[in-house]
Amino acid sequence: MDLFRSVLGGVGGGSGVAPGAPGGPPSSADTIERLVDRLSSSTLLEDRRDACRALKAMSRKFRVEVGVQALSALVEILAHGDGQSYDEEMLSYALDTLCNICSPDEFEEEVGRAAEREPAEGVGEQFTEIYLKQAVNVQYALDALGEFDFRIRRPAVRLLTHLLFNKPRQMQDLILASHMGVSRLMDVLVDNREVLRNDALLLLIQLTKGNANLQKIVAFENCFDKLIDILNMEGLSDGGIVVEDCLRLMLNLLRNNASNQTFFREGSFIQRITPFFDLTLEPEEIEVGWSAQKVSNMLHMLLVVRTLVSPANPSHVTTSCQRTVHQCGLLEKLCSILMAAGIPSDILTEAINAIAESIRGCAANQDFFALVQAPATPPRPALILLLMSMVNEKQPFALRCAVLYCFQCYVHKNSNRQNEIMRTLLPANQPANNEITAGQLLCGGLFSNDRLSNWFSSVALAHGLVDQESIKLELLRVQLSTAKGTEPVSMISQCCYILQQSSQIQTRLGILMLVSTWIHNCIPAVTTLLAIPEVVPFLTGQIGSNEHDDLERLGQGLCAFVLGLCILDNDNSVANNTQDDLYQLIEKRIGGEVFLDKLGEISKHESYNRALKHPQPKCVDSKDLLFDHHFCLQFKHLEHSIISFLHRKKENDPLVETTENNAALVQQFKELIREQDQRINDLTKANIYLQSELTTAKHQVDDLITSLATLKDQNSVLRAQSSHTKAAIPTSEVINTSTSRNGPSTGSQNANFAEEKRKLEHEVKIRDDIIQELEMRLMTVENDHSTSGDPKPLTNGHGSEVEAEMALLKTQLESLRVNLSQKEEDIHDLKSQRAPPPSIPIASKELEAMKLDVETLKAEQDDLLVLLADQDTQLVAYRAQLRALGQVVDEDD
Repeated sequence: MDLFRSVLGGVGGGSGVAPGAPGGPPSSADTIERLVDRLSSSTLLEDRRDACRALKAMSRKFRVEVGVQALSALVEILAHGDGQSYDEEMLSYALDTLCNICSPDEFEEEVGRAAEREPAEGVGEQFTEIYLKQAVNVQYALDALGEFDFRIRRPAVRLLTHLLFNKPRQMQDLILASHMGVSRLMDVLVDNREVLRNDALLLLIQLTKGNANLQKIVAFENCFDKLIDILNMEGLSDGGIVVEDCLRLMLNLLRNNASNQTFFREGSFIQRITPFFDLTLEPEEIEVGWSAQKVSNMLHMLLVVRTLVSPANPSHVTTSCQRTVHQCGLLEKLCSILMAAGIPSDILTEAINAIAESIRGCAANQDFFALVQAPATPPRPALILLLMSMVNEKQPFALRCAVLYCFQCYVHKNSNRQNEIMRTLLPANQPANNEITAGQLLCGGLFSNDRLSNWFSSVALAHGLVDQESIKLELLRVQLSTAKGTEPVSMISQCCYILQQSSQIQTRLGILMLVSTWIHNCIPAVTTLLAIPEVVPFLTGQIGSNEHDDLERLGQGLCAFVLGLCILDNDNSVANNTQDDLYQLIEKRIGGEVFLDKLGEISKHESYNRALKHPQPKCVDSKDLLFDHHFCLQFKHLEHSIISFLHRKKENDPLVETTENNAALVQQFKELIREQDQRINDLTKANIYLQSELTTAKHQVDDLITSLATLKDQNSVLRAQSSHTKAAIPTSEVINTSTSRNGPSTGSQNANFAEEKRKLEHEVKIRDDIIQELEMRLMTVENDHSTSGDPKPLTNGHGSEVEAEMALLKTQLESLRVNLSQKEEDIHDLKSQRAPPPSIPIASKELEAMKLDVETLKAEQDDLLVLLADQDTQLVAYRAQLRALGQVVDEDD
């Protein structure tokens, strides 16, 4: 109860002594508090009953105070939890008090107190929230419905109605969870007391709003049968407000509930509502008109019929209901309303809509409607009269929209009816008795000065051409004479002329929708359209326009759509307007992005989305009538096809392909430049390395030169020793000295030979090291060449330095070869010096020792010669590698 303490704080009396103060009059809060105490604590039933009656009386003026202090006590009375004997009168007072507390309306007594306090808005809703915190409180009210006493049942119904109005979703869930809740409500619906029955109708209307489960439960509680019985008792369409309430409840149960629709049809309730449309109009009603209640009753019953055959229902449900509507004669009664006199415009409009949905897509019903004749002289088909109303600008806008919807449903999925209507446009099918045909009426509306007639006629003709390729071809041969003495022009040319000349956006939109339907999947129609010289310039000019008005942008979007269809279904037979020509026109003159942006304006518009949802044209203002439902479906499919085609065309465009190839070529060059930069960096690093190696090689060459000079000096010493030995021993003297005399000379010679051998081995080792180093350097050069894949870079950039280094290496190799030649000569001289003179006799032991030494030296020298031969072979291989690296090497080197 703390929720309303702030409200109670502002309630008080007038000026002077405050109410409730000592010596002052008691306040309303004090009075209510005493009454609540009496209700809760008194042991006398009469006393408690009087307190409850007083609270009821005060609850209309002091609703907040009574609700804050007495709500719990009142709920206890409903629950019979006071421990006292049960009293129906006190229960009635408690229910009435709770109704006043939770009422969504404001009482007159409360309005009178507005000057004393701030008005508390939503008081009934706040008390409802408190009451519903305990789910059992709702069950107490439902249990009260089981009492037959009028004083209890009626306030219980009203209390539940108030609770449902304030908290509909929560109350629906609570009643749905109750075991006998719906049954108790249905019992009240069949109560003989009309007041209770009418209250129960209002309660059920509130209960079944938007809850499919409750709708099914109420329907299977035999609600339809009870409602139709009430309708018959109340006089059907001539009844009062109760008839309207019954029909409102029936609409709640049927709308968007396929299960109840099937139950309604299978229960033969369609046949039982047919008498509702038996019109026996009195002359007074024809003259003065229908009463407002009768009009409302008839409109609600027509809505019931439309709910059963609505296109939004599952197709099998709609088809079954359409068949039943025809078989039970309901469709015939609806058609009779069209021909009756004195029918109000609202009833006539809704009857046309009901007929439209009853025949939509149902061939049998469409054939029946084609035979309906108007009572005229001579008789005319009802469809002709309807079309005459549609192209008549003096007729109400809603009626004209209903006629268009009826025509669309008449030809929907029925090629025979489409051919029947559209062939009346051909000269060969004109009637001989000059009767007005549907084709003449539609052409007249198409070329009239009324923008709505243009739109209605364009959309009607478009529906006649849907999926009718043969009719599209035949209409291309239709010639029209716009005035006497003028040359006839084709129908499509006249449409294009009106399109260019009209300043009315609705006229242009209607004709663009007609043309787009005409040329879709019809190549001859596209060819004929493109052959008109003014068409393509007009379309491109509209698409490229910079108008910022929303409706003008819609017209530009439809022009883009028509041009896109001309590209899709183009056989390239019209010069300068082939697929490629139109594509280049879009890309170069309009711009692909601009074209797609204008095309996308259509699907973004509110009128497009509204028309896409419902087949029936629904607009409050005639200016909002822009798009047709079937065209929106067609556009949704074909827009994707046009965009996909343009994207594929752009991918295969030679100019685009050349640009892409150039970009790829530039990318390749960039990659090549990066690779060449990397090669230059690698060669620079290799050059630095080779320069360091060159410096090292120079030092090694200097060492070799020094070694060669030493070898030369040693060679000179050996030659001098050899000459001295020859001069010291005469050739004629016979040596037969002792061993001690000749021994030192032979040992000295052997020591010299051993020293010479060590020097030669050292020299060979040095040459091996040099050769290995040269091999490594050659391998480095070869790797550089293999990395670049081309020997030519050696001659460019840093290649000159490499070439100079190679020349230096060649010079070093040549010096080494000269040194090798000199060493070979030295070895030959040593061989000649080593042989003993044949004329000198040598002792046998000394001779054998000398022979052994000589043979040993000879073997070692032979090994050196073999090693030198191997080195020569390696030099030859190096020459070959130098030639392979692009260097010129002389054979004499």
